[in-house]
Amino acid sequence: MSKKVAVVMTNMFEDSEYTSPKEAFEKEGHTLTVIEKEKGKTVEGKNKEASETVDASIDDVSPADFDALFVPGGFSPDMLRADERFVTFAKHFMDENKPVFAICHGPQLLITAKALEDRNVTGFTSIQTDLEYAKANVYDQEVVVCHNLVTSRTPDDLPAFNREALKQLQ
Repeated sequence: MSKKVAVVMTNMFEDSEYTSPKEAFEKEGHTLTVIEKEKGKTVEGKNKEASETVDASIDDVSPADFDALFVPGGFSPDMLRADERFVTFAKHFMDENKPVFAICHGPQLLITAKALEDRNVTGFTSIQTDLEYAKANVYDQEVVVCHNLVTSRTPDDLPAFNREALKQLQ
């Protein structure tokens, strides 16, 4: 059954951490909606290898309309977590136990949402201490699945990340 996946991202996302899961999700028939502050804006990856047109403004969507949340890494999650609207949006998915997929720096948004306490997670090396301070159980593994939450560290982990995220969408 096709699921609706909310993608929260802005400029400076990690290109492959968006394009690889996007391709995997769409291949299985799932629909992605890219959400940022401004609908119609083009956001660009930090490596300039990918760009995407924003489908919806954060002001025009409700987390209740989506089955899952996807947070690509790069610098994007750090910029988004400064905006309470994105924090609240992400927190809804964790509170409702809907699937959440966060890779690399993606868990930063969940740290700010105070949604990682007692959760098993991983993330990019530079945020692992932040994850510990958020009272998460941190593992240095290619993919960590904890109930509804799938996390990975780097683009090298994408095959495992995509595999486990797709399992959550079944």
